[in-house]
Amino acid sequence: MPQYDYDLIVIGAGSGGVRAARLASKSGAKVAIIEQVQVGGTCVLRGCVPKKFLVYASEYSQAFRDAKGFGWTVDWARFDWPTLRDTVQTEVNRLSGIYIKNLDAAGVRIIEDRAVLTDAHTIRLTREGRYLSAERILVATGGHTYRPEETPGQELGITSTDAFLLDELPASIVIAGGGFIALEFANIFANLGVETTIVYRGERLLRGFDHDVRMHVQADYERSGVKVICGSTISEIAALSGNRKLVTLSNTMRLEADQVMWAVGRTPNTHGLGLEAAGVKLSERGAVIVDEYSRSSTPSIWAVGDVTDRINLTPVAIREAVAFVETEFHQRPTKFEHKDVASAVFSSPPVGAVGLSEQDARMKGHKLKIFRTVFRPMKNILAGNEQRVMMKLVVDAKTDCVLGVHIAGVDAPEMIQLAAIAVKAGLTKAQWDMTCAVHPTAAEELVLMGEPVSHDNEAPA
Repeated sequence: MPQYDYDLIVIGAGSGGVRAARLASKSGAKVAIIEQVQVGGTCVLRGCVPKKFLVYASEYSQAFRDAKGFGWTVDWARFDWPTLRDTVQTEVNRLSGIYIKNLDAAGVRIIEDRAVLTDAHTIRLTREGRYLSAERILVATGGHTYRPEETPGQELGITSTDAFLLDELPASIVIAGGGFIALEFANIFANLGVETTIVYRGERLLRGFDHDVRMHVQADYERSGVKVICGSTISEIAALSGNRKLVTLSNTMRLEADQVMWAVGRTPNTHGLGLEAAGVKLSERGAVIVDEYSRSSTPSIWAVGDVTDRINLTPVAIREAVAFVETEFHQRPTKFEHKDVASAVFSSPPVGAVGLSEQDARMKGHKLKIFRTVFRPMKNILAGNEQRVMMKLVVDAKTDCVLGVHIAGVDAPEMIQLAAIAVKAGLTKAQWDMTCAVHPTAAEELVLMGEPVSHDNEAPA
């Protein structure tokens, strides 16, 4: 008789969990994956994928305005929110079905239930009431939207999860937060005709990004008509007649809106999972603490993805899952290096970034050469569109190595994927300059920034 029911049980069928389960099963392991809601996880069902569809839809409003400069007359356009909402939900459900099909094909057993750990090798299925055991357990439960429960009236607001299923678009919305999710939904709502206000506690939007990117993006939001209130938080929400809300800010300002959205962060999904009973140590934020191989403090339990609160991006969760399987099921110890991971914000303008910001590079002791350019893309000139592109290279003055690339403007997320290859490879600015430009493109500016806008003295040899 086998000692355990399974070689591997994965808790959570999001991108990281599904990848780990499939690859482990293909290696010959007996694998089960447990999901309490729907296979697909945050990214597919209520995150990256449906959000990107909404971004695509919102971009048409600017495209229609731009078309006039190119000789097109567009006077028939009409937007219907229920059509977009339902089409997006149909697509994400289709993708969930593909995930299920792929798991089945790989021989993974899918269990629709809630799992709670009872010890280092045992899980209780709360709906069925039975127990399963595994030699290895992988926690891939992701995270969930956060609400400040101490704020009076917080329940009157929605989160990004709710935003995908709204019965109708509000005429006006106040969005609390200044990060990825807040800016992306502000972009979506504003471009779909919703009067949009951002309330953020910091002094400038997009904390953690390069300061030039932050200034460029915030200025463009304000130029486009989005109201940005920094240095403040929502202290209370009260209901008014007709589903209107009265929002009181910490700076005593009062705003009226049809909807309020919380986009103030996400929390790892570890509450009630029984991790403490299994001896798994958690951080102050409730994230599973893991080593460089994604192993927790309990030797038989691993964790990947947002539940570890390392870099909360879908591709990172997938790479962590691959590394876990390589290490545990193919005896090829593999660590995913969380350095120089590119990221994108589908804001307006969109942002792409990889490597060190100017501030972080200085904090690490680098002497720098900074290259920066701001320009209006060709397409925007004929369109009369004032949105501009900002590009910035952070270069080590001593080694000439490109430490960071930061882009805010059209196609920034597409460009940063390729720029990330160069940064990850450790290429120098001279090697960038040796690359022939592709003309006419916006991306060519990445290899045409000849003179630095600032230049520290080189570090002593």
